[in-house]
Amino acid sequence: MLTAEKIPFLDFFIEVNLMAETKRPFDILNSALNNTVVVGVKGGKEIRGLMVSYDIHMNLVLEKAEQLENGEVKRGIGTLLLRGDSVVYISPS
Repeated sequence: MLTAEKIPFLDFFIEVNLMAETKRPFDILNSALNNTVVVGVKGGKEIRGLMVSYDIHMNLVLEKAEQLENGEVKRGIGTLLLRGDSVVYISPS
């Protein structure tokens, strides 16, 4: 069995790894709450809005949502529930 005593540089990597802050998907989603996000959905469409809620299936609730086309607002939508399996990406705007 390999231990830090047998491999001197291993304890350095263990220490660095413990110090590194691991971001999990829910941590990132939680930090996006109550902020404006751009959501890419299947079919190549983009939606921008204020993310007010999400669940374990990545279903999202956006308020003040608007559909974007080439980065420009195509139409206003208002409050929108996006089903998680249609979400391709979520990005802060």
